[in-house]
Amino acid sequence: MPTAQQLISPVATTVLKYTAKAQVAVFKLTDGRVGSNWRIGAGFRKPVPTLLLEHRGRKSGRSFTTPLVYLEDGDAFVLVASHGGLPKNPQWYHNLVADPDTHIHVKGQGRLAVRARVASPEERAALWPRLVDLYADLARSQSWSVREFPVVILSPR
Repeated sequence: MPTAQQLISPVATTVLKYTAKAQVAVFKLTDGRVGSNWRIGAGFRKPVPTLLLEHRGRKSGRSFTTPLVYLEDGDAFVLVASHGGLPKNPQWYHNLVADPDTHIHVKGQGRLAVRARVASPEERAALWPRLVDLYADLARSQSWSVREFPVVILSPR
């Protein structure tokens, strides 16, 4: 697993950007049969489910689709704004805070309308152990980060 410093490099940023674009295209093309599992880092031995999150740029107004690891919690989907442990929250997080009504694509469930909200401290405390069990690299990147990763809950609307 790379460190936050390695992820900041322009080469790593470019590789991650184009890898995500390819994953989105393949996921959509195959309806999630390919691209619906994260197999990097701890996900290599224990693949982690991924969904596609649609979000609108809060400044640009452009539409974006981002592949993200998720945890199912009842009828909700739980995301972590880890951004690989980088010092700032990812853009998708800020976009959801500004415009919480959106859609996700989930393998076997298609495109779903959801509303995003940031988990309360109590909810985060309850969900965090389950998220780390799902994807152990979250604990590692949280340990070197200067910020606490926000947990976002997507509920059906």
